[in-house]
Amino acid sequence: MTQRTDFYTASPDAMKALIALEVAVSKLGLEKSLLELIKLRASQINGCGFCVDMHTTDMRKAGETERRINTVCVWRETPFFTERERAVLAWTEALTQVSTSHAPDADYEALAALFSPKEMVDISLAICTINSWNRLGVGFRKQPAA
Repeated sequence: MTQRTDFYTASPDAMKALIALEVAVSKLGLEKSLLELIKLRASQINGCGFCVDMHTTDMRKAGETERRINTVCVWRETPFFTERERAVLAWTEALTQVSTSHAPDADYEALAALFSPKEMVDISLAICTINSWNRLGVGFRKQPAA
């Protein structure tokens, strides 16, 4: 697969805005491990090889286990994730696939049982942000370093 337009050089002002959003999300007070789970799961669903590579690397550097990293894509089938992580992973899937999921009440209620309204909005914004990155990565065929 050949990389298409470099979106950083093609529209630096747009990229500065998206980077600013990414920085803002990182400062909302959510656990870094939750943010990385969001980023990895959304990137898996969206098929963004660049982002999957980057976030699995970041998770390893942060001390995440290979077992958990390898099973994020099948998190429902494993005992390796906490109730909070499961709620976030379900919500990530629901919002990433919103055209077909329609953000089910059950996923919303599971999130609401464990997170404050502010945290729920912050989690949702983190999901929106990685989905934006994924759409750029997939659309412009951004490639991980070999």
